[in-house]
Amino acid sequence: MTNLVTTLADATTGLKFTESPRWHNGKLWFLDIHDKRIKTVDLTGAVVTVMELPFLPNGFGLTPSGEIVVGDAFQRKIYHAIGTDLQLVADISNSTKFCLSDGIVDSAGRLYVGDIGYNFVDPSAKPVDTCVIVLVYPDDRNSVVADGLFFPNGMVITPDGKTLIIGETLGHRLTAFDIQEDGTLSNRRVWAQLSASVGPDGICLDAEGAVWCANPEGMDSVVRVREGGEITDRIKVNTHAYAVMLGGPERKHLLISTSASHDPGEIQRCPSASFQVVGVNVPGAGTP
Repeated sequence: MTNLVTTLADATTGLKFTESPRWHNGKLWFLDIHDKRIKTVDLTGAVVTVMELPFLPNGFGLTPSGEIVVGDAFQRKIYHAIGTDLQLVADISNSTKFCLSDGIVDSAGRLYVGDIGYNFVDPSAKPVDTCVIVLVYPDDRNSVVADGLFFPNGMVITPDGKTLIIGETLGHRLTAFDIQEDGTLSNRRVWAQLSASVGPDGICLDAEGAVWCANPEGMDSVVRVREGGEITDRIKVNTHAYAVMLGGPERKHLLISTSASHDPGEIQRCPSASFQVVGVNVPGAGTP
């Protein structure tokens, strides 16, 4: 793997706080959460707004046909984009608490979305281990398919569509589930228990079955983890890494969402978001 990390795009292009990157049709699609927009960036660094949103988003994915599914983070409602219009798919506020976290859309167009579970913007609020994952079907049915989680965050689905792996940020682990035919989850297990210095945020999967993890608070900004917990690669950027995606023509470009802060006030006063990129040897695989 080359160790050369370069900047693809930064706050001078209007980036505020980027999350949920997905490689699709030759571009990186992502949420710019505090700009309330869905955007794309290509490998020349050209940033384009795809859609403006009336809410702070989280829980974002693209269906197999490229249609947008996105959540209103604080109202905990899921929308499907029809052109430039948003159609409500499901209200999951009764199943979740305070705010949505990351999400993923599978090959059947179903959304798995996590629940942060506590008021993380209140310094006095203690994190909880009672967070859930909600499965939202395209026809508006929804149900809790996993609970007892400690801040479920980034998610990937293996290429065979049979395994969901999630990052439990405050649990310092990657957790796996078997995906049943109807989308429900079973056989929960620890895929990799990590040290206290690794709190996986956004994640992506490569063709050897290893998971790249953004690690916002750690000395190693991004780590590559094998099942069982072995760390094979470490990448350091000069700020905090919040999400990762393998993209590019051969999916050998590791694209890293970074920001010096996740504080909403600081982001509005002095945005510092960027996409960093580094070449890797093993291409991306699975979903997203």
